[in-house]
Amino acid sequence: MTSSQYLNLIPNRPPYLWVDDVVDIDDHNIHTRKFIDPKLDLFSGHYPDFPVFPAALHCECAFQASAIRVAHLGVSTGEKVPVVTRADRLKFKRMVRPGDVLDVHVRLQDRVIDVFFLKARILCDGETATTLDFVTTAASRETTE
Repeated sequence: MTSSQYLNLIPNRPPYLWVDDVVDIDDHNIHTRKFIDPKLDLFSGHYPDFPVFPAALHCECAFQASAIRVAHLGVSTGEKVPVVTRADRLKFKRMVRPGDVLDVHVRLQDRVIDVFFLKARILCDGETATTLDFVTTAASRETTE
């Protein structure tokens, strides 16, 4: 899947896009990849003398991968957007540093209408960095006038 194809499926854009490539996608799984650029502005404050990629952004990498997976099912496109409604069993097992590459694996465990139950495993250099379970839903876009 090319970047223009997956960008058509999700609302995220730089500088808050945490997917560089979609490596593989099937009926239940998606594998994305993200290079953690040492030049990211966030490293000037997290932490200047010992830069670490924030754990919350590990989760965001998984959330964005899941949005592509869900949209690929024909959901969350057009009038709906993916939103996270719950995250459980978060485990941060390895620090991620500038220059690292994350392999993000998300599996769709179950679906009830437009509610999706997912499990993520994020690898860095072949080691598990993060695991989490989470739920997303396809929310209707609100129009403001």
